[in-house]
Amino acid sequence: MASCISYLNERQSQYLEELLEFLRIPSISSLPEHGDDVKTAAQWVSDRLKCAGIEHVSIMPTGGHPVVYGDWLHAAGKPTVMIYGHFDTQPVDPVELWSNPPFEPVVKKNRVYARGASDDKGNMLAAILAVEALLQTQKALPVNVKFLFEGQEEIGSPQLSEFIPAHRDLLACDLILSADGGQWSEDQPALHIGLRGLCALQIDVQGARHDVHSGVYGGTFLNPIHALVTIIASMRNPEGRILIKGFFDAVRPLTAIEREQIAAVPFDDAEYKKNLGVADLFGEPGYSTYERAWSRPTLDVNGIWGGFQQNGIKTVIPSKAHAKISCRLVPDQEPEKIYELVCAHIKDHAPSGINVEVNKIPGHADPYLIPHDHPGNRAALAVHKELFGKDPYFIRMGGSIPVCGILLKALNAYTVNFAFGLMDENVHAPDEFFRIDSFERGQKAYCMLLNRLKDLKI
Repeated sequence: MASCISYLNERQSQYLEELLEFLRIPSISSLPEHGDDVKTAAQWVSDRLKCAGIEHVSIMPTGGHPVVYGDWLHAAGKPTVMIYGHFDTQPVDPVELWSNPPFEPVVKKNRVYARGASDDKGNMLAAILAVEALLQTQKALPVNVKFLFEGQEEIGSPQLSEFIPAHRDLLACDLILSADGGQWSEDQPALHIGLRGLCALQIDVQGARHDVHSGVYGGTFLNPIHALVTIIASMRNPEGRILIKGFFDAVRPLTAIEREQIAAVPFDDAEYKKNLGVADLFGEPGYSTYERAWSRPTLDVNGIWGGFQQNGIKTVIPSKAHAKISCRLVPDQEPEKIYELVCAHIKDHAPSGINVEVNKIPGHADPYLIPHDHPGNRAALAVHKELFGKDPYFIRMGGSIPVCGILLKALNAYTVNFAFGLMDENVHAPDEFFRIDSFERGQKAYCMLLNRLKDLKI
């Protein structure tokens, strides 16, 4: 690896300039007015893959924002590894809280500040540069490599659930490496082995045909807001345990080893509460805070509205009330099944005298879990130990990355999280940044990991 690392070290100034160029593209996937910018980012990625020596590079339509594919498949008899990442970004609001314009990257104190710096342009570019260094210094790669970079991750990858199965042969691989994610801290590595899935819905409650005077009609029929609150209150007990019939039937219980791994991650109760600004913690009894956040399902009200919202009072009984609810899911819960169970519960607990409609909110995701001792994880662990000088924590993410479940279902291949962003880098918030040390570390790490994967046995 010495020649590869030397090649990278000599070009860090050039690579930093390329990252800044990439970050100047306002590829916000959720805003229609930036659709052409997402395409521009796809073209930038396509050109950079070709420059790195990757073959069969193409920008592929999905029915939504495009994906970029490329490969190098000349390592006969060796595993095929796919590297995944995304080139779209979150919106920048509130823009007034940024210290500098979000798409005019600034370098200060060994950090690059810009939207998308950490999530995910810096991380995914590092992987491309590593492959370039291997090809330039070794004239070949130790494994077969495919790239799949998408432009719609920040909106839940809505087209990939159909795109990936439709291109199963093209994307077939033994292992996926995700350049979307991060480490525990600057000096402590982590392996993300699990992600929760997602199921979301909206409840709409209708009472009278229109708002009515609360003095004239109050006490004569059911207020829709009261009905909605009754329905929501029926879903959890006072301790926070979900009461939906069948909700826990498929939940895979934590093993003793999994609980030990979670317990090994340092946790400061007082600091956690201080950072949140809450007086106490709350949740399902019998589980630690990290166990609840990473490995137990949830049901939360994300929004509730109805009636008069402005200052003062308007004495009406509103005709409608609404709530948005999301459930974070764990193996082996299925989003569609959970949606059906929640709908059945709402039907069973809706008071008489009102009309209730439930509609699914797009963006469902399957939960994802890779065995902690998977060969890909063992290889990543060895690289982390060499780079950081210590074993990584085995952690999970409470959120969802839909593509991990999609790839596992469609390709029967697990995804190893291998990215180098950190939790304090203001991802999705003003003044997002990426450490230049992490950018450089990621390049070297990918060289080391691809070399180790040449002997991968699954």
